[in-house]
Amino acid sequence: MLVGGSTRVPLVRQRVAELFGREPLADINPDEVVAVGAALQAEALTVGADTLLLDVTPLSLGIETMGSIVEKVIPRNTPIPVAMAQEFTTYQDGQAAMLIHVVQGEREMVEQNRSLARFVLSGIPPMTAGAARIRVTFAVDADGLLTVSARETTTGVEQEVSVKPSYGLTEDEMAVMLRDSMEHAREDMEARVLAEAKVEAIRSVLAVRSALTVDHDLLSADEQNAIHAALNRVEESAKGSDRADVQDAAAALEAATKTFAERRMDRGIRNALAGVSVERLDTSLGDGQ
Repeated sequence: MLVGGSTRVPLVRQRVAELFGREPLADINPDEVVAVGAALQAEALTVGADTLLLDVTPLSLGIETMGSIVEKVIPRNTPIPVAMAQEFTTYQDGQAAMLIHVVQGEREMVEQNRSLARFVLSGIPPMTAGAARIRVTFAVDADGLLTVSARETTTGVEQEVSVKPSYGLTEDEMAVMLRDSMEHAREDMEARVLAEAKVEAIRSVLAVRSALTVDHDLLSADEQNAIHAALNRVEESAKGSDRADVQDAAAALEAATKTFAERRMDRGIRNALAGVSVERLDTSLGDGQ
């Protein structure tokens, strides 16, 4: 079926006939049919229509998080147009930028999915790890164009990228990706939970090392040695593939730093109350503050 004004050209019709080995249907107005189709689609997307044919996202869309884990933002088979958002945060103290890696697929780890785009959100205020709030929004329009934007909620700094997820991907390739996700579902989930355990363990290591830099004077030499030994054990376990070992090492680190955490809390309270009179404190408590 010939659609569009350029199909009026005799040479275009000739080449189409040669390509398909048969004469094309050309008894419709090639300009009018475009306008009618656009009008019907506009009606369907606004007031609705019984003849609406919904397009869907054939594969899930998401981003890479720490540990090369995929966090899906828009699941497969979601009708389009659609917009969905999730909040993410920083991994390290003072982190001022975040790499947004957009991926497509059903597997749990990044390397097993299709990379779509990368961009960097910079200008994040230096804060404690986990304090920043990065809102990542995925929007797919009626034409299947994906726009991914990342916005730091405190400063309002924002970056975005647009990509066509279906570009260069055949139906057979999509079928293979879906089949692989089902065949490897169990091992993929095992890889994910191992990666998550490692991420949490290393996050604890970073937090403890940062605390030691500031408040190491709260500990005796023996206490510091015990904590460093626990830190080393976590880092060694994170190099392996035994999730139970990683979790045990993280639990041991938590136990070894419990007293340190209590002393740091006491110091923080004392510093906060330094110079505050008892009368002022009583007044604040009386006001429910």
